[in-house]
Amino acid sequence: MPPSLTRILLICCLLFSLIAKGAAQTSHQQPGHGALYSELYSMDSLLFTAFNTRDLTSLRTYFSTDLELYQDNVGVRNYEQAMDAFKGLFSREYILTRKLVKGSMEVYPIKDFGAIQSGLHTFSHVENGKLEKGTFKFMHVWEKTKEGWKIKRLITYDH
Repeated sequence: MPPSLTRILLICCLLFSLIAKGAAQTSHQQPGHGALYSELYSMDSLLFTAFNTRDLTSLRTYFSTDLELYQDNVGVRNYEQAMDAFKGLFSREYILTRKLVKGSMEVYPIKDFGAIQSGLHTFSHVENGKLEKGTFKFMHVWEKTKEGWKIKRLITYDH
């Protein structure tokens, strides 16, 4: 094979691999990219506005009734157990608030179902005059239903 043809084939292979790599990297949506990312960023904001304002009635609407919640330091909870836990948190003297860590959220579509959202969030509250904070990892599996987006599976870890 002539050297010029070899170079052309090598360049074509290199370009193909770069195009394939770029396509693979767009399978998830980073901050500021894509409608799905924006939609779930908005859902995350609404969900935790309800949490931060202790609005259990609104908070319930963001979860599927067949919710499975996995938490490394607590165990596994279903929908009713999770709602009871939220109710318990909301009855405490201090107010626990959650904030998404800027730039940490990633979104991955699930074909014909919904999406996976992952990232970091910080929970904080003042107790005995002292600010208590912790940053943890999370993953939400969102289902797109007729009623809107619902969290079907929730995993929180690294506590």
